[in-house]
Amino acid sequence: MRYINVSASCHIGNIRDHNEDMILVADKFIRDNSLDMNLSLLDSNRFVIALADGLGGYNSGDIASAETLSNLKFFIDDLPDLLTTDGLKNLLNNWLGSINQIVSSQGYVNPRLSKTGTTLVGIIFYGNKFFWMNCGDSRLYRLRNDEIVQISTDHSSSVVDTDNPVKGVTNCIGGGCKTTYLDINEFTDIIEDGDIYVLCSDGLSDMLSDTEIRRILMRGGNADVLSAVAIAAGGYDNVSVCVMKIV
Repeated sequence: MRYINVSASCHIGNIRDHNEDMILVADKFIRDNSLDMNLSLLDSNRFVIALADGLGGYNSGDIASAETLSNLKFFIDDLPDLLTTDGLKNLLNNWLGSINQIVSSQGYVNPRLSKTGTTLVGIIFYGNKFFWMNCGDSRLYRLRNDEIVQISTDHSSSVVDTDNPVKGVTNCIGGGCKTTYLDINEFTDIIEDGDIYVLCSDGLSDMLSDTEIRRILMRGGNADVLSAVAIAAGGYDNVSVCVMKIV
């Protein structure tokens, strides 16, 4: 494992009047755009690949997603060296409390931003270790040996809570959610050469089944292809997807 290839696509879709999603790949922010690049595991001791889905139906989800990813980038850049796994997890949880307060407090200053919020799913490379994290219903998949599995767990409910009316989301950053927490897991030891990991917003997973995502990946499809197929299938929401190939 020498490097990873990353493709990312963040598209407005067919219905929404603006894009509330955003993707961060190392030091690059993607919205209404796409990207394809390689990240060396030899020349860098840290980077983050993350996707934030601003909560549709709330005010200015685009501000929440941008604020969260911008803050996350600086957090990763400023991490001290030689943290243990538990040390990194503790700092990530502290960061979550801080960014949740930052996003939530914007509504106190500007009523237009009341209940603005975002999901977050991401992969962190730090100290030669890989970690994944999730808050909300954006997803992380893995394709290995022709089998696709969802790694993350959706923080959502089929029962819509009146306090959290966005598709039953039960955990998010800001957004008026009653709880805010991160699922954080190290997965260095289970990564294999040839693995493909996919981060996506529900704008992709609501349009394409896991079987369809698998089929596209097995044919060599990247983030642009997945996004295009989801948009052709309806594109009812913003569509954001990031494909990470272990080489």
